Amino acid sequence: MGPQKSGKPRPAKAGVAPSRPRYVQLADEIRTAIYSGALTAGAHFPTESALCKAHGVSRFTVREALRRLEIEGLISRRRGSGTVIKAASARGGTLHQPLSNVAEIMQYARDTRNRYAPCGMTKVPRRVIDRIEGKVEGEWLHYRGLRTREGEEKPIAAVDAYIYPSQAALAEQLDLEGATLFRQVEQITGIAVGRVTQDIQAVPASGEVALELGIPRRSACLRVLRCYYDVDDRLFEISVSHHPGDRFAYSMHIDVDS
Repeated sequence: MGPQKSGKPRPAKAGVAPSRPRYVQLADEIRTAIYSGALTAGAHFPTESALCKAHGVSRFTVREALRRLEIEGLISRRRGSGTVIKAASARGGTLHQPLSNVAEIMQYARDTRNRYAPCGMTKVPRRVIDRIEGKVEGEWLHYRGLRTREGEEKPIAAVDAYIYPSQAALAEQLDLEGATLFRQVEQITGIAVGRVTQDIQAVPASGEVALELGIPRRSACLRVLRCYYDVDDRLFEISVSHHPGDRFAYSMHIDVDS
C-alpha cells in the first residue's frame, strides 16, 4: 500500500506571493486610467457589460472593482444614470494618489513632473537621519525640486533627494527633469532596488517649505520620507517630500486575507 495523503493543506512555496483577486487588479487598471487621464471626468464611462467583455471578467468582478473606486471617491454610481468619474474639484481639488508599491510610485512620477536643482555634496540632515534605520554617514549628492501636475500652477510637493555617489560620474549623467532618480541610478550604476520603505507624518511647514509651496508657515503638511535599498540592503537614495495638506492625499489599498 502506498503512502497515505495528508488531509492538511500544503504550505505555500517560499517566495511565491499569492495572486491578488481579479477585482483588485481591475480596480487598479481603472484607477490608473483615471489618474493618467485616459478616463476623465465628464467622459463616457464604460458600462458594466462593456467592462466584462473588455477584460474577460464576470459582472461580480466588475461591480466589486467599481465599489472599491467609489469608496475611494474616484467615481459615483447612480441607478439609471450609470457611472461617472468625479472631477478633482469634487474631491476637494486634492490629488488622491496610491503609493503602495514601486509600480504606483512610477505611475505617480509619470502623472506629475519634478524639476530638480543640484545642491552639491552635503550631509543628510539630522531630522531625516533620526527617522531612518541603520547608519547614514558621509556626504551625499543633494537635489531639491518642486513637483507639479499638468494644468496646476501650485506645486504639490517640495522634494529633497539625497543620493549616495557610488560612481563619480553619476552627478553628470542624471537628467534632472527626466525619469525618477532611483530608476536613473539603477540604469547608470547597475544598482537594483531591493526594497523601499516609507515614513509618513503630518508636520508643520518650515519657513523654506512654506515659501516654496506658497502656504502659510507652520501650516499642515504631509511629509513622506522614502528610502531606497539595493538587493544587498544598502541604502542608496533618500527622498523627502513635503505635500500641502489641501493638495495631496496618500492612498493605500489593503486587501483582507480570507
